[in-house]
Amino acid sequence: MSTFARVTGEGPLRVVLVGAGNMGRAWMRVLGESPDVALVGLVDLDTDLARRAAVEHGLDVAVGPALAEVAAASSAQAVIDVTVPPAHHAVNTEALFLGLPVLCEKPIAPTVAETLSLIAAEEVSGQLLMTSQSRRYYPQLARLKAAAATLGDIGFVTTEFFKAPHFGGFRDEMEHPLLVDMAIHAFDVARYLLEADPVSVDCRTFNPAWSWYRGDAAASATFVFAGGTRFTYTGSWCSPGLETSWNGSWRVSGARGSATWDGEGEPRVEYADAFDSEASVVPDSRSEIAGALDEFVEALRTGATPSGDVHSNVYSLAMVEAAVRSAAEERTVLLADVLEDAYAKALSNESRDDVRASLNAWGSAAERLAPAPATA
Repeated sequence: MSTFARVTGEGPLRVVLVGAGNMGRAWMRVLGESPDVALVGLVDLDTDLARRAAVEHGLDVAVGPALAEVAAASSAQAVIDVTVPPAHHAVNTEALFLGLPVLCEKPIAPTVAETLSLIAAEEVSGQLLMTSQSRRYYPQLARLKAAAATLGDIGFVTTEFFKAPHFGGFRDEMEHPLLVDMAIHAFDVARYLLEADPVSVDCRTFNPAWSWYRGDAAASATFVFAGGTRFTYTGSWCSPGLETSWNGSWRVSGARGSATWDGEGEPRVEYADAFDSEASVVPDSRSEIAGALDEFVEALRTGATPSGDVHSNVYSLAMVEAAVRSAAEERTVLLADVLEDAYAKALSNESRDDVRASLNAWGSAAERLAPAPATA
C-alpha cells in the first residue's frame, strides 16, 4: 500500500491532459462528462493539434508543449498522461516532481524496470501514480468477482480471446503483438478476480500461416498463482469468425461451483447440488476510462489506495514480460526472477539521484513489493 498526498479544497479536481491525439480526444469527452473534474490545460508537442482539439471540444484552456508551464498557468492539481508509451516514464516522473498526481494510460511504462523507477518516484515525491487499466472497470466484471468469492477454493481461471483486427502500423510489425499490446488486460483482470499475484508462467506463442502479423499473433499461457490457482490464457489476434468480445470469455471454477462471463453481458454462476449461495450485490458504476477516472478522483479525495496504483500494477506488466521470456526460452519462468532482473536494470539506468537512492534502499524488488503484514 502506498502513501500519497490527498487533494483537498472545494470544487472539481483541476486536471491537465498530456496528449491530444485520438486517445486524448476520448479522454476529453470523458472529462467533459464528469462533474468531479475540470480540464484546465492541454499539453502536446504539436501545439496546433492541441489547439484544434480544444476548439473541437469547446474548451477554453491553457495550451502548450511543456507540462510545467501549462500546469503553472492553469493552477493544475493533477495530470492525465495519454502520451505514447515510450514517453510515459518521462512525463509521469516530471509530473510527480512538479507535485502533481498522475493517472496514466496503460502501460504505465514500457518495461518493468521503468515501472520500478516510477514506484520509487512516487515514493520520493509523495504523489499518487495510478494507471488506467481500463478493462478492470465494468459492473459485470465486478459482479463476476462477487460471484467468484462465493465459489470456495478456486482451482482454475480461464480466458479465451479470439479477434481478427487489421490494425496496420506498428502492431503488424511487433514480435509479440498479442502478448505485449493486449494480453495485459486479461492478465490484470485475473489478478483482480483472485486478489493475488502469480508465481510462475509457462507460455508458448506461434503465428498461424494465414496471419497478417510479422510476429507471433497467437499465444497460450498458464500462470500459477500464490496459493496454487491456475490461470490459463489462450488467445489469437488473427482468428476471424465467432470472435469473442474484447474482454474475452471467462470461466472461474471453484470447489462449490463455477461462474462464467462472456465479456459483455451479465455473469452466470452455478453451484454444486449440495451448496447454494448468493453473490453480494454490486452497484453499477461507470465503465472503462470513466471508471478509472472515478477511482482516481476518489483516491485523491479520500486517501484510499486505488487498485491501479503503480505498486500493484507492476505485477500485471511483469506477467507480460515473464510470458514473453517463457515463450522465447521455451521454459517456465518465475515472476520473482523477472522482477529482480528489472530491479537491477532500474538501478543501473536511473538518472535521478533521489530516485536511485530510494531504489537502492529497497534491497530487492521482492522486499519492497511484498504485501504489508496484516494487522489485528
